[in-house]
Amino acid sequence: MTFTLPMVGGMGLLLGFLTGNVVGSPWLGLLLGVVIGVALGYVLNTMVPKRSMGRWAVILAFAVIGLLSGGLGGALGGAIIGSIISWFAYWIGRGTYRDDVPIYSTPGQTLWWNAFLFICGAIFIFLITPILVVLPLSFNAEDFFTFTPEMLRLDPEGYSLKHYRDFFQTSDWQLALKNSLVIAPIATIISVSLGTLAAIGLSQSHVPGRRAIMAILISPMIVPLIISATGMFFFYSTLGNFLEESIGMSKSIVGYIKVILAHAVLGIPFVIITVTATLVGFDRSLTRAAANMGADPVTTFFRVQMPLILPGVISGGLFAFITSFDEVVVVLFVGSAAQKTLPWQMFIGLREQISPTILAVATILVCISIALLATLEILRRRSERLRGMSPG
Repeated sequence: MTFTLPMVGGMGLLLGFLTGNVVGSPWLGLLLGVVIGVALGYVLNTMVPKRSMGRWAVILAFAVIGLLSGGLGGALGGAIIGSIISWFAYWIGRGTYRDDVPIYSTPGQTLWWNAFLFICGAIFIFLITPILVVLPLSFNAEDFFTFTPEMLRLDPEGYSLKHYRDFFQTSDWQLALKNSLVIAPIATIISVSLGTLAAIGLSQSHVPGRRAIMAILISPMIVPLIISATGMFFFYSTLGNFLEESIGMSKSIVGYIKVILAHAVLGIPFVIITVTATLVGFDRSLTRAAANMGADPVTTFFRVQMPLILPGVISGGLFAFITSFDEVVVVLFVGSAAQKTLPWQMFIGLREQISPTILAVATILVCISIALLATLEILRRRSERLRGMSPG
């Protein structure tokens, strides 16, 4: 208990301070948190040996307290706090924190191991919290960026889909969506085609200066975007004038061409890196065997090499698509109002008028990004299996 009670009390102090800030009494929350943490650490580890029963009892008790003090929102917050502190009390009191540490580890090594895990968890929470804030705010029934009392109480009247309806019914947002769905796929196709060919060529050991060429090709990832956008502005403005004056293309089509090419340049480095990583484990004897059997280089590529590197190609294409779909700086420099994309429209919504529709669009983009990242993980595991590795 001399170790468990101070540790659980410290966790109660932290949770109590955070809860007290929410209700406007941080110091009272801090004091109550320490007392409740110490009491739970003692009761759960000495009087409630069955872990599941103790945890559910604490969660239910905290949920009831939250319901009485803050409605459904308070009940949800109380249940989360109860689950955290009850898990921590058993984790410390039962010595579970040593389960994943080698038995010969010193106390200092055990402390570092668990501190490292908590640091990683804190970083994850720090990164994910802004997204978790945006998602519920997109359903706000009011026209401002804040949690209303009705939302905090989980009152259905505090939530609405009107911002999503505004997104799907407003011409400006629909034009931006259409432009994004036109520009991003075409830029992705160009990026995948050129990036895959470049990666295959640079993977050959006999190519002279391949390290320098690789550095140049991936430079758009390294150079600050504002510098790349400025250079693209001068280059593509000259190209646009040539296409309009010499070939007779309309300004709208030329604008789309410039934005697509600019986004393709930004996407090519992602394709090169992912395909090059896939080619590291590629067995070159397969292509030589195909050539010995009479296959020409094109047939060898599509029938032998491409199926094995396809996960890397698709992964690079997804990264290129996300880059094009979310990019705003280059579009502002290269494009015009006719090529306004979703990020550009969101930027306008923040600069000229505070429109909560931005939150609805941000939620949709987050869902798309999650789906794409899940696809990337599936492809990564498939690529490892194809190379005879155990998916990590």
